[in-house]
Amino acid sequence: MENIGLEFIDYAIIVVYLVGIVVYGIKKGKQESSEDYFLAGRNMAWPIVGISLFAANIGSNTLIGLTADAFNTNVAVYNYEWMAAVVLVIFAIFFLPFYIKSKVYTMPEFLEKRYDTRTRYLFSGITIVGNVIIDTASGLYAGNLILKIIFPDVESWIIISFLAVAAAAYTIPGGLSSVVHTEVIQAILLVFGSFLVTYFAFDQVGGWQGMLDGLAAMREAGELEKSSTEILSLIRPASDEAMPWPGLLLGVPLLGFYFWANNQFMVQRVLSAKDLNHGRWGAIFAGLLKLPVLFIMVIPGVIAIILFSDTDISFLNYQIPTETGFATCSSLKDCANMAYPVLIYSLLPTGVLGLVIAGLLAAMSSSISATLNSASTLITMDFIQKIKPSMTSKGLVRAGQIATVILVICAAAWAPMIESFSSLWVYLQQILGFIAPPIVAAFVVGLFSRRSNANGGFWSLVASYTSVVIYIIYCFNQFGGISNAETGIHFLYIVPVLFVLAIIFNLIFSSFSPAPTDEKLQGMIWSKKIYNEETKELVGLPWYKNYRVLSVILLIITAIIVIWFR
Repeated sequence: MENIGLEFIDYAIIVVYLVGIVVYGIKKGKQESSEDYFLAGRNMAWPIVGISLFAANIGSNTLIGLTADAFNTNVAVYNYEWMAAVVLVIFAIFFLPFYIKSKVYTMPEFLEKRYDTRTRYLFSGITIVGNVIIDTASGLYAGNLILKIIFPDVESWIIISFLAVAAAAYTIPGGLSSVVHTEVIQAILLVFGSFLVTYFAFDQVGGWQGMLDGLAAMREAGELEKSSTEILSLIRPASDEAMPWPGLLLGVPLLGFYFWANNQFMVQRVLSAKDLNHGRWGAIFAGLLKLPVLFIMVIPGVIAIILFSDTDISFLNYQIPTETGFATCSSLKDCANMAYPVLIYSLLPTGVLGLVIAGLLAAMSSSISATLNSASTLITMDFIQKIKPSMTSKGLVRAGQIATVILVICAAAWAPMIESFSSLWVYLQQILGFIAPPIVAAFVVGLFSRRSNANGGFWSLVASYTSVVIYIIYCFNQFGGISNAETGIHFLYIVPVLFVLAIIFNLIFSSFSPAPTDEKLQGMIWSKKIYNEETKELVGLPWYKNYRVLSVILLIITAIIVIWFR
């Protein structure tokens, strides 16, 4: 593989797209009021909500991470994707009605209604930090990987800074309305580009059977430890290093639940729905959109094993961490993060290549815009409005814009640090594994337990994250790090343990003070009565408008895929 240069038409497509999407985003922006700016006026229809959820989730960081992990291990990484369909169904049934009816702007605001102001501030601060170091920074880093092939001699921080400015260009003036409308276009382009990559990859390897034959040949030659059946299997043994089945059963759903049901930058899209039905339909539609990811984003990583395992990519000057510092990566075996960029640059023809790169940059800007807007919403509505309750609606919008500028600078500064991790996907999942469980526990206990009170909600988060810090310090002192390879404990096993620990903390601390009053709990606790009343409301609706019927159909399709690739 030699140094790559794009043709003029590729550059033209990329430039036209980037300029066009910024102009379109600004045109579609709303900032007449804080509700317009932060929640798009609460007037989004279900297709927009669903596509926006999908686009915000499948950013370039996720796309590159999925392909890289499939190259490194097997298709078991897809378990994160199909599990999203299950989580979104649970979210639509139990949690979304409370979010919509409470008319909140943020998830911390919802926790304040259930617990108290202390919990709101703590959760908001944790979410802001997570949005910056997980979502925004990783999106910028992924964009850097894409452009690094074109500009191998340009420092990463320069590329990241350019991408940060481009992503913020329409988010700052337009707010959530700009983000959501541009995400629809970006999602369509991203999916179309992913289909093209899959088509050309299968064409190169000789179709599905050619892929199986190629994997078998590499196994016979001693180049692969696993058979094609193992590589294409979703359900892995408990000893599997990538996705042990107990971790799939107990850990992945909790990570998914935090991401889809508690994370501000995802839930914010559902809060923008015009009503509860549109929110539910949008969530279910997003779950449906997640299912084809196996074929258009994960399988290409498997094909890359056959086509590019030994490809020389040293000219990229991509640095990877070693025991003595950093070294230049020579092949994909050493830096799987480059699997998807190598696929597109090696397989796609002129013109199509420019279109797909534009799609990847679209995915990057989509996810970054989402996290920037949600984080600025948290800062504005959870802190600034509390400090200055007399601030006008336009003043809140201005504060949100200033917060976005600060956040994008922080994310751009942090993004180069991700190079010190073994892979982008490991970075995303392990950091999330420490942040998510206590928050999920606070929401679950808060919705289903009448005994849980303000002290239980707040001190359970404090105690849980204190435990996390102690564990991380212990791991670094004892093992030199927190990865599976260093500690011998898979992070997916830590997730359910931390979740249960947070629930126990919540119930114990709650027991030392009186239970909340009925007035405090009104409209905040799920009950069978709510389910029964909703059942009566659904009577007479056609099946395609009954979210329960749609949920069952989604779960059946999901089960078929999982069983087929078990």
